[in-house]
Amino acid sequence: MSLKTLLLPIISRRLFSRERLLHKRAKAEQKRVKAQAPHQLHYFHQVDDPYSALVAGVLPTLLARYHIELVPHVVSAPPDAAAPERDKLVAYSRVDAERLALHYGSQSHGLSFRDPGQQPSATALAEATALLVGTLDPLRFAALAGPLMANLWQLKLDLRDGIAHPQAWVSASTAAVNAHMFYSDQLRASLGHYLGGTFSYAGEWYWGIDRLYHLEQRLQDLGVQKPGVSGLLFAPAPDLQADVALNAAPDIDFYFSFRSPYSAIVAPRIFALGRRTGAKVNLRFVLPMVMRGLPVPADKRQYISHDTAREAFVRGIPFGCLNDPVGRPTERGLALIPYAERIGQGEAYVLSFMRGVWAEGIDAGSDKGLRQIAERAGLDWADAQQALRNDDWRQTAERNREEMFSLGLWGVPSFRVGTLTTWGQDRLWALQDELLKSAAQPVETLS
Repeated sequence: MSLKTLLLPIISRRLFSRERLLHKRAKAEQKRVKAQAPHQLHYFHQVDDPYSALVAGVLPTLLARYHIELVPHVVSAPPDAAAPERDKLVAYSRVDAERLALHYGSQSHGLSFRDPGQQPSATALAEATALLVGTLDPLRFAALAGPLMANLWQLKLDLRDGIAHPQAWVSASTAAVNAHMFYSDQLRASLGHYLGGTFSYAGEWYWGIDRLYHLEQRLQDLGVQKPGVSGLLFAPAPDLQADVALNAAPDIDFYFSFRSPYSAIVAPRIFALGRRTGAKVNLRFVLPMVMRGLPVPADKRQYISHDTAREAFVRGIPFGCLNDPVGRPTERGLALIPYAERIGQGEAYVLSFMRGVWAEGIDAGSDKGLRQIAERAGLDWADAQQALRNDDWRQTAERNREEMFSLGLWGVPSFRVGTLTTWGQDRLWALQDELLKSAAQPVETLS
């Protein structure tokens, strides 16, 4: 056992604890009060990003709900290292943004997006960027960015079509655009992020409308909401809480990595969804990106880890005392999945491994740690040691990766149910909705 594997659980338990997060928030608020500063919210908008288009549409509602000072920035797309499969990301983002807009429906508060099947032209993107950079007054930006993005993504030739007072728009010069975006990209990086459609408030990041509820809850805890404001704009959808009888429930293909914290916190929920609907969950394990030669930038790793801690807390899933399973621990862990599945313990073993390395700080690279993970899932250690000598899992992992890529997906966790494919631990509602299309009737309500 290395010094790193000894210390990491201790350090991470503190680093990702709820207590530390709340302490940091309190310190940030004390600093703001002492400086007599406003509640300043930085928003980073990426013009060619559908998720940014969604956020732009709800900015007026957000400002109407809270006493906050918006500081808008227009930024570039994330660097290649943070978007290793850019073409897939671009195509999927359009589909997913439309799915989000439809999901929230009448409660959209300005949320609207339809996938045009292609990206806007370079000319239109350049024009939209110049108009936004020329309109950085917070209130004007909030009022105009949404309609402008709607026109852009509807592929309208006139981006000012239907917008009140189009003469109020000022196109920034190429030099001004370049200077602003260079500054904004640098600021985003210095504050610790890489994506568009993101908010930065008092030391914490919130991506897209998916994480807006964390920001709203924080602002409400501070009493920043305006009179009459209650509830959340886009609260996370609840998991299914009743067994349902389905007519020939389709399988759920679950693409995951043992090194993915998002995979770790969605695993208990996806298996619960399978049990409650009778859908079979197929384990489609893949090697982590970094073990496939794809670098993961530090700011991306850090944001994902802290974001996972927030999401896990909301769902009541243990997380944060971790022992990074990169390399040998993941390889040994994956080698036991075929054996676990043969004896009908695949689910139990995956859950045990995920909980062990992400919530209990177990070193899966050691015999002691892996044995603990395996035996509590019902695996015989002697048989497990034999399974560790078999490398066939590598071919399976590669086949799973190729299959996932063929679906237009590139990262984990990803899922397939029937004709639906989706990515992310925060898209379980989409799988649930797809499964419930064939629901007959509730069987029993679970306590």
